Amino acid sequence: MTRIEKHPVLEIPQGQKEVEFSFDGRKMTGYEGEAVSSALFANGVRQFSLHRNGKAPQGIFCANGQCSQCTVIIDGLPQKSCITPLKAGMKIETLNGVPKLAEDDRPVEHTERRNESCDVLVVGGGPSGLNATIELAQLGFSVILVDDKAKLGGKLLLQTHKFFGSEEDCFAGTRGVDIAHILEEKVRSFKNVKIYTETSVIGVFKDKKAGLFVKNKNYVTVDFKGLILSSGAREKSVLFKGNDLPGVYGAGAFQTLVNRDLVKAAKKILIIGSGNVGLIGAYHALQAGIEVAAIVEIAPKINGYKVHADKIRRMGVPIYLSTTVISAEGNGKVERVTVAQVDEKWNPILETARTYEVDTLLVAVGLSSADELFTLADQYKFNVMKTGDCDEIAEASSAMFGGKITGRKMAAALGKTDAAIDESWLKKAAVLKSRPGNTKEPEKPVITAKFQPKFSCLQEIPCNPCTTVCAKKAIKLKGETGTIMDTPYFDGECIGCGMCVAACPGLAIALAKKVDDTKAEIVLPYEFNCDFKEGDKLPLTDIDGKFIEEGTVIKTAYNKKYKTTLVTLSVSAANVAEIAGIRYQSEEVTKPLAKPDFTYAPENSIVCRCERVTVRQIVDFIKENKVRDVNQLKQIRVGMGACGSKTCSVLMPMIFRMAGVDWAEVTPGRKRPLTVETPMYAIVNEEEN
Repeated sequence: MTRIEKHPVLEIPQGQKEVEFSFDGRKMTGYEGEAVSSALFANGVRQFSLHRNGKAPQGIFCANGQCSQCTVIIDGLPQKSCITPLKAGMKIETLNGVPKLAEDDRPVEHTERRNESCDVLVVGGGPSGLNATIELAQLGFSVILVDDKAKLGGKLLLQTHKFFGSEEDCFAGTRGVDIAHILEEKVRSFKNVKIYTETSVIGVFKDKKAGLFVKNKNYVTVDFKGLILSSGAREKSVLFKGNDLPGVYGAGAFQTLVNRDLVKAAKKILIIGSGNVGLIGAYHALQAGIEVAAIVEIAPKINGYKVHADKIRRMGVPIYLSTTVISAEGNGKVERVTVAQVDEKWNPILETARTYEVDTLLVAVGLSSADELFTLADQYKFNVMKTGDCDEIAEASSAMFGGKITGRKMAAALGKTDAAIDESWLKKAAVLKSRPGNTKEPEKPVITAKFQPKFSCLQEIPCNPCTTVCAKKAIKLKGETGTIMDTPYFDGECIGCGMCVAACPGLAIALAKKVDDTKAEIVLPYEFNCDFKEGDKLPLTDIDGKFIEEGTVIKTAYNKKYKTTLVTLSVSAANVAEIAGIRYQSEEVTKPLAKPDFTYAPENSIVCRCERVTVRQIVDFIKENKVRDVNQLKQIRVGMGACGSKTCSVLMPMIFRMAGVDWAEVTPGRKRPLTVETPMYAIVNEEEN
């Protein structure tokens, strides 16, 4: 089994119950209650089904219940493996083509109608939903909080890095997994909050009811006065040859496997997309002991925070701009990925192609809001609001604060007169969701005989933990924007405690001092499993990841609060001002094959993953039939698959443009109810004898 047995941040659970199950007749073991998909991955299974169209192999894509790529046959029934908990004795099989309906001619009996009511139904227990619930509960409203996972926290549970933002308002400097526990504990302390976990809201109905599919077993309807949707977002797909191979999947799915379920999901990965999700995905991979060949970005600039990109480069991961993936290839799974530079029209320059041997390609090209329930509820004129990524894709720190504001707005809409929102909240919310501002030129620090901080934080982003942890209040913000977007500087006394180094989310602070004319010392953050000994030699880099020199370890100290190791090294006085980090990964890992190995056929890229409809098929159909309504594409099965067009719908504007049609002239496709596959026995709550 491929499990993560040691992690620099996450605690490895002890005493989990190991159970046996079978996959295609092979005996395997996993942990009771974990996702079936994670148990299969831990046993080396990457192929979950064979499509009826050409027996094409299928693997996971979102690991979040949004698509249908992970469907397998479990005890005779097709089920999404990523949201089905493992039980002892499960008989799991590859889904081969179209599943057969199980025969059942028993009469329906022992049924029960179950109904609940509340003031506000909150859908989604991530950062925004939790904070909205807390605000409402504090104001005395009865709340039902629904989340489809076993634990509350949403994407926070997948985040092992320290958060940016304001320490006062959104736990900046604290790791996402720890924030999730803090918020869950607070929510569970309210007696006027009822929580449904492992539960999906499958629909909202005109009579102001919502339908809940509870623990893959029962159906409950809920009457509500207000509805808050904090249902998050889903992974976007991208078009290239081989984009449907097992081993091509979303960065969020990777984080789920690695950080939530502690499965070592790959040996070596390549990432497409340089937003914060892609950058952090590389960081999470390295922490899990997985090699990262590169990050590629089709745009000419990095989309995420510069401080994130800088630390990833320092760790030894190259980032290639104006570069895209042109193919993924392999025998039933990803074995090679080829990338190439693009011209000014985004077309690949094939003579620049290079091929990497990897077993996984992470797609981190953005998210689309999972807001279809909001659209329906709004049509019904419900008192409905949305928050977090369901409303606007942004950082989790913004989602937390946005949830607080939405909770207050809902309270006011329901007649609460003392639920006014302070004007300062709105200003803070605007700052937290700001795009990065100006990037400053690096200032060469003056190194003295006493330790003092030096900064590799050059871009204006919302972040201030370094200013709040300094015992002498000697780290300040420059005041150019008048908000926490300002970059930091040092002015005062440093006692060398290293708290600023440990707390910095971007690992962008070091302590440095001059020992004599030739020697200096530097204290650097390190967030990997650390067994360095005095005298060890470590490769040190500048802010951009360029090798500077080897430093000699003097000592290490683990900061328990921030779960960061501080490594003190002896370095040359001539280079100490340039040194910014410790290289973790060897350059050998990032080298491509000597010659590119690929075939390029973008028209064969899969758009509708469920039905395996290609770019060429759709474009030809649009042109031949003068299609101006997405629903017409159902004639060639586009959007008719098990995911309900959740994945392919976001690609439609691009496809219509490729066919020469202005998207503004096109009628969007209709969303299909229900949002989650729900068996009839659950709808009628038929109990077993």
